[in-house]
Amino acid sequence: RHPQICGYSLEANLKPLVQWWLDLGFDKSQVAKAIAMFPQICSLSLEANLKPKVRLLGARGFSQTDIARTLATSPQSLSHSLERIASRIGVLEAVGQLTDASFRTAVTMTDEKFASRFGWTSKKK
Repeated sequence: RHPQICGYSLEANLKPLVQWWLDLGFDKSQVAKAIAMFPQICSLSLEANLKPKVRLLGARGFSQTDIARTLATSPQSLSHSLERIASRIGVLEAVGQLTDASFRTAVTMTDEKFASRFGWTSKKK
């Protein structure tokens, strides 16, 4: 489904990504499952994209366990922009519904569904 993964550099892309996941507490089978679920995660910059998002989750109260569960069950959650993730977390905090499960659902919802469910409106209109 995603043959572009074959073009990624083992040394520059895949090894650092796998090591980062192992450092977060994953075992190799969990890393393999997450990559199989969302191979595009291998194309995201570790330093400029993934690490800042995981730091944001930690800063907003997600435990290491919450972060690991999010990455393991919904690695595509981190494919969204940092701004979208921060905005959705802010709304979930404001309405008292911030959990790792609600985050995984909310970050992937369309703006319309998110607005309907959590009373949020986009400023882009």
